[in-house]
Amino acid sequence: MSMFDKLDQVVQRFEELSEKMADPTLYDRQAEFKAISSEHKNLEELVQAYKVYTTLKADIDECKNILKNEKDEDMREMAKEELAENESKLPEMEEKLTILLLPKDPLDDKNVMMEMRAGAGGDEASIFVGDLYRAYQNYFRDLGFKSELESISEGDEGIKEIIFTVSGEKVYSKLKFESGVHRVQRVPKTESQGRVHTSTITVAVMPESEDVEFELDMNDVRIDVFRASGAGGQHVNTTDSAVRVTHLPTNTVVANQDQKSQLKNKEKALKILRTRIYDKMVQEAHAKESAERKGLVGTGDRSERIRTYNYPQGRLTDHRIGLTIYNLDKIMEGAMAEITDALNAHNQAELLKGQEE
Repeated sequence: MSMFDKLDQVVQRFEELSEKMADPTLYDRQAEFKAISSEHKNLEELVQAYKVYTTLKADIDECKNILKNEKDEDMREMAKEELAENESKLPEMEEKLTILLLPKDPLDDKNVMMEMRAGAGGDEASIFVGDLYRAYQNYFRDLGFKSELESISEGDEGIKEIIFTVSGEKVYSKLKFESGVHRVQRVPKTESQGRVHTSTITVAVMPESEDVEFELDMNDVRIDVFRASGAGGQHVNTTDSAVRVTHLPTNTVVANQDQKSQLKNKEKALKILRTRIYDKMVQEAHAKESAERKGLVGTGDRSERIRTYNYPQGRLTDHRIGLTIYNLDKIMEGAMAEITDALNAHNQAELLKGQEE
């Protein structure tokens, strides 16, 4: 099937979806409405680009017709200029259509839950969790994303573990390649000799699931309550407000004690548990895809060292695609678009290469 046959099919599907969305009773069926409107929105950019392309082709044909039949030199000169201009635009439009036709990651539109944990390096790793978390928050604000804290465990210095949700437009598409081990090289605040230390933290980006995609069977979940410990106010050690939930088939455990309310702690713990289990399914699917299509930027292996932040040199290196940027101070202020865009562009190029083979 040619590219244009595929495009005609997309246009036909887009028109079918537009007709369905015109049905006022659709809004009474929220699940169906959400699915249809989401598919319609995903196809819209491709359909609009194809309309621009077909208009461009029609203009080119019209210019050629004028040059073939018109005797007036002024008209012929105008047609020549317009023809040259329109033909120069064709390759760019064809490339854009080819890219828009690439198979979409069905998770790209999803919101995410992110987990950041201190790894090797003691307090310095915890400090870097806080530093990178603040960088992400600034990046989210630039994108218009909303971030909500789910759970946090603070150490003597910095943050041992933090879990938060990020919502907005196509969140997973922007953040899916952030999962993995992030390595920082710098002189710690506690280092009196000025020696550079290497520390690591792990980042996990997990797509949030919908009920229709994955249902957590509560018969597989054990819920325990216990007395909260550590900082938290007067309620600590006075009520059994902390909650631990265990998914028995996978032995996945989540504990939450951030809220004074046992009910709220239970809700947050179940939300995190549900996302982790769904994410495990996603990781397995991504790992299989990456193995089948070598060169794709993986999002499954959370133990992979993906990036180094070298403070003495002001350098960030993403090891998966060989990207090095000497702009670390700006990146740690939230200027991350150059990294995320480069990762997506690399993945896109590999997908294109795969289609040509």
